[in-house]
Amino acid sequence: MSSSFHYLVMAEHSMFQKKLLAKLKGTGLTSGQPKILDYLSDHDGASQKDIAHGCHIEPGTLTTLLNRMEEIGLAERRMLGGNRRSFYVFMTDLGKSKLKLVTDAFSELEEEAFRGISTDERAKFTELFQKIYKNTARLHPNGE
Repeated sequence: MSSSFHYLVMAEHSMFQKKLLAKLKGTGLTSGQPKILDYLSDHDGASQKDIAHGCHIEPGTLTTLLNRMEEIGLAERRMLGGNRRSFYVFMTDLGKSKLKLVTDAFSELEEEAFRGISTDERAKFTELFQKIYKNTARLHPNGE
């Protein structure tokens, strides 16, 4: 196993995704949906543009995910203020109940990931990783 930063980030992301989907098996949630529900937990009623930006998802991919989420009753798009060009996305009651499962799964995975790591080490790691994230975000042409 390589110990390079890029390899570790990609490998950890892949493992985290697999474990998340395994924990959510049987809930009806598919890849991409937990991230959107998690985003909506703090931004219910967000525009599609804001969700795509906040979740690092291409707008076309987000549209596909939201269409499926609407079909199964997790979210709904509404116009606000009579503006027909902009739709805002809200969680339904079903979406909110699935969010609880997502939140629990994320918490369990984080506890597993930080097992044997002190609170101080965890705080320092999070601080450093946020700096890395901000540096990487500056490299993206849209600042995402």
